[in-house]
Formats: sequence, C-alpha cells, structure tokens
Amino acid sequence: MLAHFRPAVVLLALFTLLTGLAYPLAMTGIASVLFPWQAGGSLILRDGKVVGSALIGQNFASARYFHPRPSATGAPDPKDPSKTVDAPYNADNSSGSNLGPTSKALIDRVKTGVAARRAEGWTGPLPADALTTSASGLDPDISPENALLQASDVARARGLVAGTVRNLVLAQIQKPWMGFFGEPRVNVLKLNLALDGLK
Repeated sequence: MLAHFRPAVVLLALFTLLTGLAYPLAMTGIASVLFPWQAGGSLILRDGKVVGSALIGQNFASARYFHPRPSATGAPDPKDPSKTVDAPYNADNSSGSNLGPTSKALIDRVKTGVAARRAEGWTGPLPADALTTSASGLDPDISPENALLQASDVARARGLVAGTVRNLVLAQIQKPWMGFFGEPRVNVLKLNLALDGLK
C-alpha cells in the first residue's frame, strides 16, 4: 500500500506546485510585461488618482451624469446579515438577478423602469440595457442608443447644448473588436470623465 501512496503524494505535491503556483505566477508575470494596464486592473486615473476601472461599472445617480444599466448586485443587510439589500455595482458580490422572463419581479421592475424613462421624456423604443441588468451586475458599458437617449437630459442638467453632449457620446463609442467581436458600446465612466472635461 505504501508503494502506491508515496507516488500519489509526490504527484499531488508536484502538480499543486506546477498548476497552483508556478503556472499562475508565470501567466501573471507575462501579462504584466505584455499588457501592464490590463493586468493592473484597467484602472482609470484623473489628476493622478484612481477613479475606477474600465471593467467595473459605477453607480452614477446625479442627473448631471450618464447612468449605467441597472445593477442587481447586493450586500448583507446591516440590520439582518441573513438577508441582502440592493447595493448597485458592488464588486464584492457580482451576480445577476437570475430572474426569468416570466418572473413577476422582473416584469414589475421593467415596467417601473419604462414608466420612469417615459416620465423623463424618453420616447420610442427603449434599449434593453436601459431597463435590464447584466449577468454580472457590474457591466461598465451601455449601448450607444442608451447613451444617446440620455444625452439631452444630461445636457439640460448641465446647461450645455444638446448637440455638444451628443457629439461627445458619438466620439466615445467603441467599435466591436476586430470589426465583429462584440457590440458597439460606450464606457460610462470614460464618458462621464470626458463630460467633466468639457469647458
């Protein structure tokens, strides 16, 4: 029995070191050399200070800023840790809502979102990402349609010409990678920083 046990322990230790330590360290080192910004978390700086990551959405609530898509992330309830409360864009608890298309909670949430957008003056078809959460709850991007629908509201809140804000949105649209991977999108944090940079 010892003859079988010893090789098994040696192989377990060897593969633990190779796949659990050496390989991840090697990949991290290679990524840090070849893609330092991405390997460092794709952090966005303003005036030398980190203001966020290009990969994780933030909750902008002011009418002076573009809003991200809804987020379904939560956090433990401070009053009862066995329950959770809404905590939009909580990167510690990435998750979607897991609500199916026949879920009454999802239907009610979308209806509430549609009513709120209509009250803000949005007309015509509404983009899905203006009403529904992403799978992670942390999506940093919105569709160009969503951003363009918000442009006049943001311009009004800031006292800017709507065309100026609309042109800013158009300049921030990221095309699909290599022309066909993914969808056109607008990073909300980058857009809002560019908006703050307008004179």
